[in-house]
Amino acid sequence: MSFVFKSIFPKVIDNHYQGAKLSQYLFYFLTAVTLWRSQHHLLAADGGAQSIATIPLDAFSSEAASTIIGVFALWGLSQLLIAFLYLLVSIRYRSLIPLMYIIMIAEYAGRLAIGMYKPVVTAGDAPGALINLPMVLVCIFALLGSIYRRGNH
Repeated sequence: MSFVFKSIFPKVIDNHYQGAKLSQYLFYFLTAVTLWRSQHHLLAADGGAQSIATIPLDAFSSEAASTIIGVFALWGLSQLLIAFLYLLVSIRYRSLIPLMYIIMIAEYAGRLAIGMYKPVVTAGDAPGALINLPMVLVCIFALLGSIYRRGNH
């Protein structure tokens, strides 16, 4: 169990990744997705609220719609900051990939829990809401792959 802790919190933070290649390449892909979604929430006219999340902005007053769009842009900024952290890990500090998977699991599990506790009314199925549980599962398996070391059982 000690090697699991050391894999998630390495003593030396460097570019030496020792886990499964599939987990590494999946991390790169998820980094790209996080970069894309963050810029979309920041730059799209509706912040992705209606065009992606299917929130019926046209059913709200212009002030309420503007507030929702502003909150989506703020969310996009938060996503951009975490995406830059993922990008930095991808390029320079790959030994932290297992820790980043813990963060991804926390993010998607948190979204799932908040969505159940405080549901958002949408006109359709928002892709973000549909993907939360599968992403938790994918990230758990990717985490396991990222901490796997040949010879350590």
